[in-house]
Amino acid sequence: MNATASPDIHVVYVEDDAAVRRASTQAFVLADLQVRDLPRAEPALPLLTPDAPCILVSDVRLPGMSGLELLERVRQQAPDLPVILVTGHGDVGMAVNAMRAGAYDFIEKPYSPERLLDVVHRAIDQRRLTLENRRLRERLATLEGMDAVLLGHSPAIERVRHIVANLADTDADVLILGETGTGKELVAQSLHDGGRWRAGNFVAINCAALPESVFESEMFGAEPGAYTGATRRRIGKIEHAHRGTLFLDEIEGMPLPLQAKLLRVLQQRSVERLGANEAVPVQCRVVAASKEDLADASRDGRFRADLYYRLNVATLTLPPLRERREDIPLLFTHFLHQAARRFERPAPELSPALSDRLTAQHWPGNVRELKHAAERHVLGLWETDLPAGDDTLSLPLRVERFESALIESALAASRGGVTEAAAALGIARKTLYDKLARNGIDPARFR
Repeated sequence: MNATASPDIHVVYVEDDAAVRRASTQAFVLADLQVRDLPRAEPALPLLTPDAPCILVSDVRLPGMSGLELLERVRQQAPDLPVILVTGHGDVGMAVNAMRAGAYDFIEKPYSPERLLDVVHRAIDQRRLTLENRRLRERLATLEGMDAVLLGHSPAIERVRHIVANLADTDADVLILGETGTGKELVAQSLHDGGRWRAGNFVAINCAALPESVFESEMFGAEPGAYTGATRRRIGKIEHAHRGTLFLDEIEGMPLPLQAKLLRVLQQRSVERLGANEAVPVQCRVVAASKEDLADASRDGRFRADLYYRLNVATLTLPPLRERREDIPLLFTHFLHQAARRFERPAPELSPALSDRLTAQHWPGNVRELKHAAERHVLGLWETDLPAGDDTLSLPLRVERFESALIESALAASRGGVTEAAAALGIARKTLYDKLARNGIDPARFR
């Protein structure tokens, strides 16, 4: 990555020889670099703050404060700001010692413009990386409430936060739709934490994993003697959620006979423990989640239509990660620091190359897959586990995947509007329809 891609990072250049300063400054300008040139070290110090978007290039031998003294002062006030020292012939040993003291690199006079620019570009890349990671860490540290849970600044996740905030303090039952790993339980927990029954229990049930043989005892509870081995009263999951939230995850996987039993409870808002004759009233919010469109499942006879309509009071659809790619660096940084604390290891820096690579991935496992990738990265399992396979793909396939990602992002922004997406992409609507058919993209998914 060259420096022209980030004009906000500029060069502070200190050189007392006017001719040399003029020639090097011209080289910076021709390379589209912003430069502040100075004949002495003292005026440079106020510019070299911890958050300054700049690097320092300084001659060693200067009138007044020397380049080495300037390096020492910079190390004290801005330790991670790159300092490049320019030395005369015979000063190389001194420059090596300076690098041990924290200098980024040194250049020996006379030097070519190419040599100067090569070192400066690399230093600018490092400074950009340092400031970007600092910005991400500061953003994470200042997030509060729902912003700290539902991370991101994309329009897609902003809409989710808005809907959650709007629904949280109501008793409305909510149906959450989204692909695997998009954070459905996290959203359900946010609805609970922001609701008026937040002091009650948040009871999560994986409906697809609950065996039919224990369904009634687990969900409804049981009285002593209700079945063999029942020696004491058992409070079921639904009753445990009284004045709290009942989260029914993967509800599409619940067998049809069990759906009928659940429907009766949701309609009457009461449960009868096995072996009991009286119903126990239950007041709770019900949040259901599915990775499948339950309307389609009900039409196909795989899900009870009456249960679907009972659950579908308010619907919240979570965007897949590929439709909020701008959130990936922030999410990955958050997961890196989580994993670093968990494994008691240092958190690797998120380099621009890695950020670009992560953003370009398809992420079929969504946020959960991204989190696992960050954990493996902290553990040093880059080559085997971090999504590196795409580097071996052919150029046409990489271009095809990138094109699909752009199309999906445009459709997400236009909420499935093909005409608006085509305009945003700068192509004809017929061309976009051809690309949708070729890439197997259904605009209805984004509505």
